[in-house]
Amino acid sequence: MPLPSYSRGVTLIEVLVAMLVFSLGLIGAAGLMAMAARANQAAYLRTQVSFLAQNMAERMQANLVGVWNGDYDGNYPDANTQSCTAGCAPRQLALYDRQRWSSQLETFLPPGTTASIRCDQGGVRLAPSREQIAMRPPYGGSCLMDIRWAERGSIDADAPPQTFAWEFQP
Repeated sequence: MPLPSYSRGVTLIEVLVAMLVFSLGLIGAAGLMAMAARANQAAYLRTQVSFLAQNMAERMQANLVGVWNGDYDGNYPDANTQSCTAGCAPRQLALYDRQRWSSQLETFLPPGTTASIRCDQGGVRLAPSREQIAMRPPYGGSCLMDIRWAERGSIDADAPPQTFAWEFQP
């Protein structure tokens, strides 16, 4: 016995409604995947920033004479060029470190990333003389590193740049 003609139309409507519900679910899943990709990229950039900051802090710790003399203070990326293939004095090493770190900032972070380093000897009880600095005493002041970048693909196009600020003692 054949089905009545109205039941064939109901089945078609049921299939269309099921396809609509399934499509809405897929659209929601796609939106969730896009948001997860943006969050993953933001986490990646934050990880890169923390690695780069630690890298520069270690460079500064290896050249305390350059830190005492304020050779790392300034804004980055820096256009200075310095080669240390034949060895360097502390100031030259600081210029080389600035150049390398600037290159890393431009390579691993989005365009327009800026950074600055300011070292302060204000809290030092006894600042060493020039002769004592040559003997490489530990740095008794503190340094403030500030890195700013804009995340590409942010939901809010007018969102302020992300900031990583770190006060440390090399």
